[in-house]
Order: sequence, then structure tokens, then C-alpha cells
Amino acid sequence: MDQLYVSRRGFLSGTAASTIAAGFALALPSEILPQSAAQAPAKSPRLSLDMVQEFVRVGHFDWDRTKTLLTQEPGLLNATWDWGGGDWETALGGAGHMGRKDIALFLISSGARMDIFQAAMLGRLDIVKPLLTAFPNLAASKGPHGITLMTHAQKGGEEAVAVVRFLESLSQQA
Repeated sequence: MDQLYVSRRGFLSGTAASTIAAGFALALPSEILPQSAAQAPAKSPRLSLDMVQEFVRVGHFDWDRTKTLLTQEPGLLNATWDWGGGDWETALGGAGHMGRKDIALFLISSGARMDIFQAAMLGRLDIVKPLLTAFPNLAASKGPHGITLMTHAQKGGEEAVAVVRFLESLSQQA
């Protein structure tokens, strides 16, 4: 018998314990409860999936449309799209592997969450090197669509040559 069996007595005693615990928590003054438990902020409705997909898609290549959509819906800034199979991507992630520094810098200046892939594309050796020194296995991690860290750095052009050389030195050491 694979199903969990709970007797009526076990169910009732478990329910009673839960009810008592919940009642105790409600009786506590709000000063004792954590801020999140006392006053959970109201959430906005979910973003339109079509809008999220468009924002991530245009973040790859269209600065004007990216800016327009973000102005219309600021919640898109860190929205992610699942292209399938767990291939999650943000507009910033798309800009990163396409070498779109203008879009990437706009999104970062707007507060987007940056990762090692965009740092590599932007030529930020001051960010990439300490991360890879602390966590060497990150050099083998993949970004959106399985795109490598090296490819992101190469998309950065002249400004990212130092990052490309650093990544090459790591592969020669391995």
C-alpha cells in the first residue's frame, strides 16, 4: 500500500495542533512577528506572457522597443522567458550573447540583475576574474541557449579582449 494512511484521530490531532499554532501566531503582537509576516506587500498581477516574451526577444536586438516596453511596464526588467527545456532568459541575457552593449548597459543602469555572462561581454575583467578565481567551475557554465562564457566575451569585441585572453589562459591551465 503506497498511499499514506492517516487515522481520523491522527488527522484530528494534527489539525488541532495546526489550529493552535496558527491561533498563537495571530495572537502575537506585530512587533514580535517578522516584518514579512506582519505586513506582506501586495503583489501586482502576473505580467502578460506575450509581453514578457516580446521584451526578452527584442532585448536581443532592438534598443528602442526594449526601452518603450520597459517604460510601459517596469516589471519587465528582470522578467524571464522559458524557451523550453529550462532555457530561461532575460532581455539582458539576450543582449549579452548578441553583443548589444547599448541594450545591456541601459538595462543594467535601470537595475537589471547582471551576471558573469554580461560582465564578460562588457569586458569587465574586474568582475569576471574574481568570480572565476573564487568559483573556477563557472568558466564551464552555460548562459541562455547553452551559449558559453567565451562566446559572450567574444561578442564584446575589442572592449572584451582582456576577458577573452583571461578565459583562454584558464583553458590552457586545465
